[in-house]
Order: sequence, then structure tokens, then C-alpha cells
Amino acid sequence: MTILALETSCDETSVAVVRDGKILSNVVASQIELHAEYGGVVPELAAREHLKNLLPVAQSALREAEISIAQVDAIAATQGPGLPNALLVGLKAAQAAAFALNKPFIGVNHHEAHLYSPWISGETLTADFSKFQPNVSLIVSGGHTLLVLVKSELNHRVLGGTIDDAAGECFDKTGKLMGLPYPAGPVIDKLAEQGNPTAFAFPRPLLHDANDDFSFSGLKTSVRYFIRDHPALLEDRKQVCDLCASVQAAIIEVLVKKTIRAAKRENVRCVTASGGVTCNRALRLELEKACAKNGFTLRLAEKSLCTDNAAMIGILAERKLLAHVPLPLLDEEIKPGWALA
Repeated sequence: MTILALETSCDETSVAVVRDGKILSNVVASQIELHAEYGGVVPELAAREHLKNLLPVAQSALREAEISIAQVDAIAATQGPGLPNALLVGLKAAQAAAFALNKPFIGVNHHEAHLYSPWISGETLTADFSKFQPNVSLIVSGGHTLLVLVKSELNHRVLGGTIDDAAGECFDKTGKLMGLPYPAGPVIDKLAEQGNPTAFAFPRPLLHDANDDFSFSGLKTSVRYFIRDHPALLEDRKQVCDLCASVQAAIIEVLVKKTIRAAKRENVRCVTASGGVTCNRALRLELEKACAKNGFTLRLAEKSLCTDNAAMIGILAERKLLAHVPLPLLDEEIKPGWALA
């Protein structure tokens, strides 16, 4: 089975070819430079860039996979959640191709695809579900922070999620307050390596609440007032590094402790993590430490599959086809607010 998958939910145009669990190609065209001067993603610009990039990215993915479009057995695309105009580009292109080729079309929930990206690994990036086990999965990105109980393949339940600012959004917005370039998350990660994570005390929102929800708006506000009251700090590189390390430590402590607590409560022995923020080196390290301490198996998505990518869309589409999940109508619309059930 060969699947062509498209992903255009936000600011990265991606097309992948997946065959029998193996990723033959996964081409991504990033728009970071385009949006950097605005300090965030501009939806209309993102959609226009997808329109410009989609065809050459698709052609590149097919060339890299060494197949023609006629050899594709099914076509998949992200149907939601995401920016409406951005989603529209990939979804309608995929539906048009499926109609023209008379092939099945699979609409995929972006977050659900993240749930299965930690099971893709190896030098050739192949999905291995033979080792699949029930897990609590942390999906952490710029727009969302979710904890999900995955009981078995295609059987999951959301335990908690973002009630205001997501973790990645908090990284970027606090970075902007510090005058760091967009996206600030990777910059904070790098500067934090040279800083003291206990230099400044910031709140750990909802850390001790019994629920599995996340809230980072209060942390962002705390950093804003701290910088207002200590403006000279931003002129001292050492203190900037300390500030980055302290903010990062607050975010990561909440993410790790709530994830481990949920895994214990749900009586599973495996934890997975995916999404753009999972590229953060300190988060990966702290999850490894916490899982080792509690005897949990940890599966982290490969860094190349943490950010938005079509490979995970194709893998999930393939699993759905193999499980004979009913296919959506070919003319279904985008679902920008498609919540993970």
C-alpha cells in the first residue's frame, strides 16, 4: 500500500510518501523566515505560501520516493485542526487528486497523527507497531498541549488539554518579551543551557491541581512583570541565560510531572511525547529521567517528526485503511477546530 500524504495545517508545507509503514520521502518547506518579521504566523501569508509551495514539494516527494502519482493507492491530508485557509490548500488538493485518480481519500486529525509519530523510528524511519503498548501521550506544540490515554491502536481518550496558552506559545511569547527572535522556543532552549534554572522563581500553573489540564498564561504574565520591574537584566547576557533557564524549568516541570502523574493513575507503563516542543533538549532529558525513575518505557518522536510533517499523516492514514475505518466523503470540508476525542 502506497499513500501520498499532505500537511498544511499551519506554516509548513509538507508532502510524504508512505509504503507499508516505511517513509519513502518526507519533504517539508518551512515558512519561518517569512513570518519571523511579524513575530508569529500570519494566516493569510501562510495560505498563500502553501499555494506556491505545494506542487513543487509534492513533485519533490514523489521523485525522492522514486514513484509516479499513478502508483499511489490512496491520498491523505490533514483535515484539522489548524488555520482554516492553510488547511484548505492541502485538503482540497488531496481531494482533487483522489477524485482525478479514483483513489481513496483519508482525512486525518493532526493531533491524532502526533499520537503515533513516536512509533516511527530507525535509520529508514519505519513505523513499528509490533511493540505498541498502552501509553499516556504528551502532545506539546505552539498551539496545543494535550495529555491523551492511548489504550490501543486507534483507541484513545483525551485526559486534559490547554485552557489558555499552550507550552510552545508560552516559550515564544516570553521570548518575545525578552527581545528574542521568532520562533523563540529553540533560542530559549539554547540560551538555557548556559543559565541557572533556579536563578529566578516563576509559577508552575496547575501543577498541584488534580486535573490533567495545562495553563501557561499566568507564567507568561509573571515573566512580563518581572522584566518590567528588572529592565536592566536584559542587558546582561548571563542574566538573560538565567531567565531563559528559569522560565524553561517552570514549563518543563509542569509538563513532566503532570505526564508522569497521569501515567501512574491510568496504570500504564509507557509514556510517549511528540509535537514541536518535544524538540526541546531539556524536556527530552527530564522525561527520560522521570520515566527511568518510575520504571516507564519512554518513546520520543524523532526530532524530524516532532514539528508539522506529512509522514505522520500518511502513517496514521495507512493504519486507518488497514483497520477498515470508514472513509470520509470526498467533498468533506476542513475542520479547523477538530478537537481530539
